[in-house]
Amino acid sequence: MEEKKTEGQKLNELLSYETKSAWEKISEAEKEQVFNFCSQYISFLNKAKTERESADELIRLAESKGFKNFEALNGKLNPGDKVYLSNRSKTIMLAVIGEEPIDKGINAVGAHIDSPRLDLKQNPLYEDSGLGLLKTHYYGGIKKYQWTAMPLAIHGVVIKQDGTKVNIVIGEDDSDPVFCVTDLLPHLANEQMQKKMSEGITGESLNILIGNEPYKDDKVKEKVKLNLLKIINEKHGIKEKDFLTAELEVIPAIKARDVGIDRSLVGGYGQDDRVCAYAAAIAIMEMEKPKKTAICVLADKEEIGSVGNTGMKSRAFENFLAELVEVTGEYSALKVSRALRSSRMLSADVNAAVDPTYDGVMEKRNAAFMGKGVCVTKYTGAGGKYQANDAHAEFLGEVCQLLDKENIVWQIGELGKVDQGGGGTIAGYLANLGMDVVDCGVALLSMHAPFEIASKVDIYMAYRAYLAFLK
Repeated sequence: MEEKKTEGQKLNELLSYETKSAWEKISEAEKEQVFNFCSQYISFLNKAKTERESADELIRLAESKGFKNFEALNGKLNPGDKVYLSNRSKTIMLAVIGEEPIDKGINAVGAHIDSPRLDLKQNPLYEDSGLGLLKTHYYGGIKKYQWTAMPLAIHGVVIKQDGTKVNIVIGEDDSDPVFCVTDLLPHLANEQMQKKMSEGITGESLNILIGNEPYKDDKVKEKVKLNLLKIINEKHGIKEKDFLTAELEVIPAIKARDVGIDRSLVGGYGQDDRVCAYAAAIAIMEMEKPKKTAICVLADKEEIGSVGNTGMKSRAFENFLAELVEVTGEYSALKVSRALRSSRMLSADVNAAVDPTYDGVMEKRNAAFMGKGVCVTKYTGAGGKYQANDAHAEFLGEVCQLLDKENIVWQIGELGKVDQGGGGTIAGYLANLGMDVVDCGVALLSMHAPFEIASKVDIYMAYRAYLAFLK
């Protein structure tokens, strides 16, 4: 016989709020959907390890769902039409035209597809102590010691002197060689171990080991370097001067895969922010004819401040919206302004989940937890909300009510204790255009590390949240 609830218990259920694990709230049928969705996501992570590769793979998926290249179209667009625009192969924007005029506002989701990494310097190759090495400059916020003594791959493009573009991927296939940044043996690291963690490995010591065999010619000074140049030229047709204009990224040669005996987690490189980018892209690809035009923006350069003409500080998104106003009706600057002022956006970016090993940096009443659903972040910033977007209560309430209505498991989370540190997303740059914006994404463990962790149920809830919002 079920025990009768007291008046206090009833009142507590009515007035109190407590988050629960999303795993406990889903059925076995939905759990199967979670695992199927994340299986495809893992496949994406292993194909798309740079911003260029992410853009290429998502365009391929979009085209398979009926999206057309916006730049190849002529004439007007009608409700239900699906288009994408590639910005220098590093940023993509996908749109599904709605029934209402665009100046009535759009629903948008924005994420980023760049991730922390090591970039080769423009003149990287040198020889020292019989070893061939490459100089690097790290990109974004990394803990430099995490990038030593692990297998690394090289991805990117080289523009040869005749203008030919050469795509490079070395270290991903099982038959490929890999590369690494070396570290000191503990027997001789006494001085190094006395330094602060931030100083134990310096930026200029993140040099990539790529070879040891010398070219057999006593008349040559740098024999190892020459042998490496010979191999590179034979395989890729590249000379040393071609490095000057190349974009080559060094990333972990590690495959994304299930984590945990229960396979409830995903581990892999670049989940900040490809986990949200993938979920948002798949969501818009499943739309048909929304009431309001739906747009998904997947941007570059967020990890270094959203700068440049492929970052969210550029006018690329605003220009795309202006183009859509023109091809769905009649262009005017006033219509674009009205569209921005009337639009709503989810900034789809990750947050930090509570790690019980390091929980001292979190204020647990307002922190995100693994497995408790998609994380809504009212504000990021640092200290006194410096450089935060800080979404308005009206818009935040609207979003949370939508999530409840659609039975999407969600949680509220902030990025650590008030004075602990902080961070930012693309939210503020879009809010500057007049849009209502709030951050909404997946909580991660080991964010910005070469191997980040996400909960599968959170990934799936993020996808459902983006789909519901875009509709």
